Amino acid sequence: MAKNLLIVESPAKAKTINKYLGKDFTVLASYGHVRDLVPKEGAVDPDNHFAMEYAVIEKNEKHVDAIAKAARSADNLFLATDPDREGEAISWHIAEILRERGLLEDKPLRRVVFTEITPRAIKEAMNQTRDIAAPLVDAQQARRALDYLVGFNLSPVLWRKVQRGLSAGRVQSPALRMIVEREEEIEAFVAREYWTVEAECAHPQQAFTARLNKLDGKKFEQFTITDGETAEAARKRLVAAANGFLHVTDVTSKERKRRPAPPFTTSTLQQEASRKLGFTTSRTMRVAQKLYEGVALGDEGTVGLISYMRTDSVNLSQDAVAEIRDVIARDYGTKALPDKPNAYQTKSKNAQEAHEAIRPTAALRTPAQMARYLDDDARRLYELIWKRAVACQMVPATLNTVSIDLAAGADHSFRASGTTVIDPGFLAVYEEGKDAKAAEDEDEGRKLPPMKTGDRIPLDRIHADQHFTEPPPRYSEASLVKALEEYGIGRPSTYASIIQTLLFRKYVELDSRRFRPTDVGRAVSKFLSGHFTQYVDYDFTAKLEDELDAVSRGEEEWVPLMERFWAPFKQLVEEKKESVDRSEATGARELGTDPKSGKPVSVRLGRYGPYAQIGTAEDEEKPTFASLRPGQSMHTIALDEALELFKLPRKLGQHNGEEVSVGIGRFGPFAKLGSTYASLKKEDDPYTIDLARAVFLIEEKEEIARNRIIKQFDGSDIQVLNGRFGPYISDGKLNGRIPKDREPASLTFEEVTKLLEETGKPVRGRFGKKTAAKKEPAAKKSAAKKTAKSADGEAPAKKAAAKKAPAKKAAKKVVKKAAAKTVAAKPAASKATATKTAAKKAVKKVAKKTTAK
Repeated sequence: MAKNLLIVESPAKAKTINKYLGKDFTVLASYGHVRDLVPKEGAVDPDNHFAMEYAVIEKNEKHVDAIAKAARSADNLFLATDPDREGEAISWHIAEILRERGLLEDKPLRRVVFTEITPRAIKEAMNQTRDIAAPLVDAQQARRALDYLVGFNLSPVLWRKVQRGLSAGRVQSPALRMIVEREEEIEAFVAREYWTVEAECAHPQQAFTARLNKLDGKKFEQFTITDGETAEAARKRLVAAANGFLHVTDVTSKERKRRPAPPFTTSTLQQEASRKLGFTTSRTMRVAQKLYEGVALGDEGTVGLISYMRTDSVNLSQDAVAEIRDVIARDYGTKALPDKPNAYQTKSKNAQEAHEAIRPTAALRTPAQMARYLDDDARRLYELIWKRAVACQMVPATLNTVSIDLAAGADHSFRASGTTVIDPGFLAVYEEGKDAKAAEDEDEGRKLPPMKTGDRIPLDRIHADQHFTEPPPRYSEASLVKALEEYGIGRPSTYASIIQTLLFRKYVELDSRRFRPTDVGRAVSKFLSGHFTQYVDYDFTAKLEDELDAVSRGEEEWVPLMERFWAPFKQLVEEKKESVDRSEATGARELGTDPKSGKPVSVRLGRYGPYAQIGTAEDEEKPTFASLRPGQSMHTIALDEALELFKLPRKLGQHNGEEVSVGIGRFGPFAKLGSTYASLKKEDDPYTIDLARAVFLIEEKEEIARNRIIKQFDGSDIQVLNGRFGPYISDGKLNGRIPKDREPASLTFEEVTKLLEETGKPVRGRFGKKTAAKKEPAAKKSAAKKTAKSADGEAPAKKAAAKKAPAKKAAKKVVKKAAAKTVAAKPAASKATATKTAAKKAVKKVAKKTTAK
C-alpha cells in the first residue's frame, strides 16, 4: 500500500489522477456523498442547536470501508473531492468517519482542490493544500438541514390537505410557483387583433420591403389598426398617396460594436446547451462531468478536457487567456486579437467558490482534433465550450445598420432597415443563442440596395396583414434556469436537480420541450402560495440563499440563521394543519349542471389524479365519477367536455355471445369481454374505438396467455413460463432464472426446484413491492440452522447468544470516549452533531466486533 492516500469523488477521476501522481499514491473514490441524514423524523434536532444525525449511505458502505482500510496503513491523507460546497462537505464527512474509527491519530490530513484534471493543475494543487473550510461545510449543513426540516414538516400537511405521497421542497417550490404562474398568465391571456402594413419596393438593383411607420401624420403603432375594414381603408389611402412610387426622405447609417459573451458559467452553459444542442440540464451536467474527469487521448493518456463545471465565475486564469490568445492569432489572425485580454465581471459575491469559468483545459486541443476521441454528445458540448471560451477573447464584431425612410405622399411614410457585418470579429467563431429572436435583430444580415435622399423607388404593392398578440411562452429548461438565476433562487449545482425533482414528482411535464404544470403540481403550488406565502416568495428564497452564501464566506453563523427560520415556520405549520379546508386547497371547481339528472357537475383532485363528478356526497344516490383524459386539466375543462367523460364505459356490441365494452380504470383505458381485460394501445381512444379493434386486442391478450405456459408439473405450483424478457420459472411467489444453454421445455421437476432455490427472487406486485414470499424459505433456513448441531453436539445458536452480553458492556465503555474524542477533534461546523452520531457508530462497531469474536 502506498504511503499517500488521496480521496476523490468519482472512480473515473481516481483512475486519471492515479496515473499523474504515480506509485507513491493510492487514489480511491468515495462515489459521491458518503453520509446523509438518517431518513426519519428527528434527524435534525432544533432543540439541540440543530444537531444532525448522520448515517453512512448503504450503497456506499463498501467504498467507505475501502477508504478506511487504506487510511489505516497510509502515512498522509489528502481529500480531493469537488471544489464546491458539496465537495467540501463530502471531505468533511470522510474525515469525520475516519476520526470516529480512530484512523487520524498522528496522521496529517489535508484538503486539495483540483479545478481541472491535467498534470500541471494537479501538481500545482498538491503544492497548495489547506485545511477543510469549516464555513463551506457549515453552509452545506445549513442548506441540508433547511431542506430536511421543510420536507419533513410540510409534506405531512400536503398529504392531509392535498394528496397522499406528495412532498414539498424549499427551493423547488418557488420554481414550481414560477411555472404555475406562467400557466395562469397564459390561461388568463386575451388575444388582441392588430394589423401591420408593408410596402414591397421594386428597386432596380434589389427588391426589398418596408414597414409602415407613419399614417395620416401620426406615428403608426401596434394597435393603431385593429380590424380589417380600417386596414383596407388605410391601404387604399396609402396606394393613392404613393401613386406608384415611394420617395427616399432620409438615409441613416450607423456603425456599432457588439462584444462577445463571457465564458460559460454553469447556468449559461445549461441555457446554451438547451438552446443549441437540445440537451436537458441533467444531460448537460452528465456530459460535462465526463469531459472534466478525463477522456482517453491515445498516447497522451486520460486527460480532463474542461475545467470544473459547477461555477458562477466568469474569470479565466492568465495561463488560459494566454493560450487562447495564441490560438486566436494562429487560426484567425492577429487582427482578431484585442490589444489586451477581455475582462468580465462576475456577479457572484462568493469569492471562496468563484473559481474559473468553464473553459477547455488546453485551447490548443481544438474540437476537430478531439472529435475522434469523443462520443457525439461529448463532442458537441466540448465544441460549444471551446468556441465560447475562444470567442470571449476576440475583438468585437463591427456592424453597420442602415435605416431608410420612404414617404408615400405628404402624410405617410415607411421604413426599411438592414444590418450588415463589416468585421465579424468574434462572430467568426461563435454567436450566443436566444430563446426568441429580438425585434432589433430581425433585420440583421439583411442588405439594402444603395439609396440616397430624393430617390424615387418604384412601388410593387402595399399589403395589410392581420395578427393576434400571443401569450407569454411556457418556460423551457433554458428560460427557467435563466429566471431562477435572475431571481437568485438556487445555485449553480442545484438547477438540474430542481428540474429533475419537479419532473420526477410529476408536478410538471414537458410539452414540446416546455414545462406545463400538472393538476397535482398546481394544487401543491396553490396550497403553498396561499398558506405558506413567505416560504415560496422569490425574494425570501433569494435572501435565504444570500444568507447561506454569507455563512460560506464565514460572515455569518449557521445556527442563528436556522433559529430565525425555524420558529415562525414551525408555528405556521401547526396552524395550517387544523385550519385549511382540503377542497379549497386542491382547486375543486363546479362546472354547471348535468342536463339529464339536474345534479351539479364538478372537477376535483383525488388520490389517483383529477376526475369529474356528477352529484354530491350529500345526495341519496352516490355521485358518479370519471377520470380526466390525458392532456385535460381540471383548471380549463368545460362542462361539455366533462359530460363526455361519462359516456364510458361504452358498450360496443357482442362477440361470441358476450358483451364487449371499453372503459378507463385505475391503470388506464381497457377493453373488456367477460372476465378478460385488455389494455388499449397508445394509439387507441376509448371514446372512438370500434368493436373489431377491441376484439382484436382482447384476442391478442388471450393468445399471449395461452402461450405463456411452457411447462407445468402435476401437484406443484411451479411452472416454466414465457415472460416479457424471456422464459423463466415461477411458483407464484418466487421467480427463477433459466440457464441460457438449457431448453426451457426440457427442464425436469428436480431441475426447476433446484433453480428456484438458487436463483429465486420474490415476485413484485403491481407497484413494484416485493411480496412476502421470501419469508418462508428464510424461515426454513433459519430453522435448519437452529437444529443443526456442531461437532461437540451443541447448537451454534446458543453460542452466539452467549456472546451478546459482553457486547453491550464493551460498547458502553467506548461510547463516551468516542463521542468526546469526536467533539474535541471536530471543526466548528460539526460540534452540534458529534455526540449522537459517534455514540451510535461506536455501539454498532463494538457490538459487531464482539459478536464476531
